[in-house]
Amino acid sequence: MLCKSISFTTFAAMDSLTQIVLGAACGEIALGKKIGNKALLFGAIGGTIPDLDVFIGNIFYSNSIDVMTFHRGFMHSLTFAFLGAFIFGYVFFKLYNSGKRIDTTTKKDWTWLFFLSIFTHPILDCFTPYGTQLFLPFSDKRIAFNTISVADPAYTLPFLICMIIVLFFKRTNPKRLKFTKAGIYISSAYLLFTIGNKFYIDSVFRNSFEKAEIKYNRYRTQPTILNNFLWYGIAETNTDYKVAFYSILDSKNTTDTFITIKKDNSILDKNNADLKRLTWFSDEYYLIERNKKTNDIVYNDLRYVMISKDSINSVMNFQLEKNGLRIETKPNRNFRPSKGFFDAFLTRIKGI
Repeated sequence: MLCKSISFTTFAAMDSLTQIVLGAACGEIALGKKIGNKALLFGAIGGTIPDLDVFIGNIFYSNSIDVMTFHRGFMHSLTFAFLGAFIFGYVFFKLYNSGKRIDTTTKKDWTWLFFLSIFTHPILDCFTPYGTQLFLPFSDKRIAFNTISVADPAYTLPFLICMIIVLFFKRTNPKRLKFTKAGIYISSAYLLFTIGNKFYIDSVFRNSFEKAEIKYNRYRTQPTILNNFLWYGIAETNTDYKVAFYSILDSKNTTDTFITIKKDNSILDKNNADLKRLTWFSDEYYLIERNKKTNDIVYNDLRYVMISKDSINSVMNFQLEKNGLRIETKPNRNFRPSKGFFDAFLTRIKGI
């Protein structure tokens, strides 16, 4: 039953929780001594602001591909962080600095709070495989270091516990800052651990490709969802993709089990502007196939492949449908994680 509930939306919700916790810590650093627990609330709001592009995209765009690619765009850029700090800082200062609260805070305090909470959001997102367009409007290149999953409890939960503890101390108690710093230090240490893992995993897959005599044009590695132990690697050749999984608990320092995915994406016109946008979003790691039973056209984002012995299932997959001259994405109504997926996932994490 658990595997049936797995969806990319679930992971996105967990990602939002992470940003709320990080934003709350930024709020405490900026204004905790002056306004206490309210600083955590306003920091959490600031940490959530960049992800409001999910809703704003639906307002400004009618095409589902436009909406999806708008996410982690300008509102996740450094430019927006600087602009947002001044705009939201000014607005919240005016709203808060009234009545009995007048002169208890300054505009600089609020600008600093929103800069920290908005700025740290896309910086953390850069370490995930999803990435972010950090340098918009000057460049639309997605920055993705691929060191940590979009949802990783090992990063979020200790940080969350520290921030919950902060809530029980008065604003003048120095322990508030101590526990806030503890949460930041623990989560940052874990992030450094994932970076070290990334360097090691890259060497493992390069050696594995060489051992298997796979001549690739490019490759990428990234952790599987919810952990940093089991990693996924994909190499692109002229004719296909080679896919493999590796756990840092494996007894060998190479992997020799590869799944081959043929690069036959001739079902749709590659020159279609919507399809180009979608493949750009996937960093050109994708598979388009036709469901033999339903005749539906299915798009698989190969950055989010689920573990399987002999087949490929992507967590991020859609049905593609023509809508006039445009292409739309629809939820894949026929997609179900394979039976026993979660058990196989946990088993593979333990290593072979």
